[in-house]
Amino acid sequence: MSRPRIVIVGAGFAGYRTARTLSRLTRHQADITLLNPTDYFLYLPLLPQVAAGILEPRRVSVSLSGTLPHVRLVLGEADGIDLDGHTVRYTGPEGEEGTLPFDRLVLAAGSVNKLLPIPGVAEHAHGFRGLPEALYLRDHVTRQVELAAAADDRAECAARCTFVVVGAGYTGTEVAAHGAMYTDAQVRKHPMRTGMRPRWMLLDVAPRVLPEMDERLSRTAERVLRQRGVDVRMGTSVKEATHDGVVLTDGSTVDTRTLVWCVGVRPDPLVEALGLPMERGRLLVDPHLQVPGRPELFACGDVAAVPDLNQPGQYTPMTAQHAWRHGKVCAQNVAASLGIGERRAYRHRDMGFVVDLGGAKAAANPLGLPMSGPAAGAVTRGYHLAAMPGNRVRVAADWLLDAVLPRQAVQLGLVRSWSVPLESSSPEVARVPGRPDRPAKDAGPTGQRPGGEQTKHRPGGESARNRPGGAPEKGRPGAESATNQPGGEPAKNQPGGEPVKGRPGGESAKNQPGAEPAKAQPGGEPAKNQPGGEPAKNQSGGEPAKNQPGGESAGGRSHGGRAKGGQSGSLRASGKPRRAAEAAGPRPDRGGSGKPGKASRAAGAGSAGKRPTAPSGPSRSAGPPADPGPEPPAHQPPPGPDIAPGPVKRTDGRAAEGDS
Repeated sequence: MSRPRIVIVGAGFAGYRTARTLSRLTRHQADITLLNPTDYFLYLPLLPQVAAGILEPRRVSVSLSGTLPHVRLVLGEADGIDLDGHTVRYTGPEGEEGTLPFDRLVLAAGSVNKLLPIPGVAEHAHGFRGLPEALYLRDHVTRQVELAAAADDRAECAARCTFVVVGAGYTGTEVAAHGAMYTDAQVRKHPMRTGMRPRWMLLDVAPRVLPEMDERLSRTAERVLRQRGVDVRMGTSVKEATHDGVVLTDGSTVDTRTLVWCVGVRPDPLVEALGLPMERGRLLVDPHLQVPGRPELFACGDVAAVPDLNQPGQYTPMTAQHAWRHGKVCAQNVAASLGIGERRAYRHRDMGFVVDLGGAKAAANPLGLPMSGPAAGAVTRGYHLAAMPGNRVRVAADWLLDAVLPRQAVQLGLVRSWSVPLESSSPEVARVPGRPDRPAKDAGPTGQRPGGEQTKHRPGGESARNRPGGAPEKGRPGAESATNQPGGEPAKNQPGGEPVKGRPGGESAKNQPGAEPAKAQPGGEPAKNQPGGEPAKNQSGGEPAKNQPGGESAGGRSHGGRAKGGQSGSLRASGKPRRAAEAAGPRPDRGGSGKPGKASRAAGAGSAGKRPTAPSGPSRSAGPPADPGPEPPAHQPPPGPDIAPGPVKRTDGRAAEGDS
């Protein structure tokens, strides 16, 4: 008899705890599969410290395969659930699709950013729900302070060093507290020429900071924020967001380049398509975290409306504390449905909250005892170390180093603005342009991004003037690029443009590397609009590109084949490797400067000083050879099937050193 199959969707606080507890309870009596877009569990409460440069990103990322040895990990995003067929459909990180059969299904997909119908917010604001958003915010804040320090204009300096955080809940309060410390440390090292200082604003329509927590915690947090110079405005929010600033509900206008959206979260939209009873976007479950009428279906965490037995008529709030405990009870009840152990209802008594405000400051009320100052800071960090399922020593080491050494305020440039749109069904994954699973050319008029979600706004949060390269992309990452984007040319002339008809990956644009040679010539005429020197002039093998050492042809390839860098102009239908999709996105044009000695990487040129590889025969994609055209330069022998284009002068029949 085959073992029962258990599928867990999501590896947040609830999903991770469910998988870990189930693997211990079943003891190889069931097949447990965990479906998650990333291979790590993110300890979300410490994410503000990543944005502030206190912790490195891997410190708050706990490996799933390393800590769940008896659980099968499947990377992907759930697309749909067939409850009658007992299958889950998913899409992998490289575009591959698959299904997972199950006998028991646990939905723990978590939550996404909560959106409000405010003009300009989806375009110019960024959320704070995943590592990509934290890394982007750290780079963005660092860059704005550096640009403000170099600016002579006071108005520009004031706008760049003004940071607006909307939402005075748990996340927004910590982001503003840590952000103010981070920018103040930068300005102490490099004072601004205009004499100004960074300004942080915290907005919320609620009457006080941390409205969902104890009032004493609220007073402590607001006092610390005001001591650090944070402009706390309660009863105020954003009425409209633009590239140059925000308009507040009180009628005032604030010039800023940074808008952090921490208003709240909403359940993952995956559960809405099930057609089951819902409660404010959450799936209704009984106190045993089981969906009524569906004995095979369980739900926990932010996607589940779990009755609060301590407060009849209410549901447990969407907090990490409840999600972590949901996971343990859910695992016990799933195991009980398989005949292992007994069922139990979820009942939880509030153990208090902790809020890390940076440095030695914190606000905490463990077991209802209000605390502040260094004592609260020690309790807060001790609680986080005890609650983390891994990386405790590394986190403690980073805290120790931060206490004795200055922080490193540098831009890594790993995450771009359009990679972390506010409207996203999976904020834990940075968007990659030109993903093979959802080609940008298939996007409809509403602007479907590579990831499936629909939006009326342009993903990216930065307007055209605030993007590298000038104008923004016309609709989405990976789509046709504007003329002034990095790379200089529209997407039709960029590597990774249209796919090839009838080939794996579709039809390649005519002027792209990796496509068929122009005019059926052996060697192919390089694209006229690609960096890397002048195009070949109808010569077999192509005229050597000017400004390139070694006389390499403009494409850096022989007979229209793949470039030495390994990049191809067409995306494979199999969806691998992913870096091919990344290479198709907008990248800075490093070869268009015309400087000697710099071959274009975008055009796939080889490194300086290397000769092209001698071809063994005509290109497969080339048709009948055409007229070779004008004679080659005098210093080169006539090109033939056994002679590589370039300054090869040996006539003794042996290959020159470095030739293949």
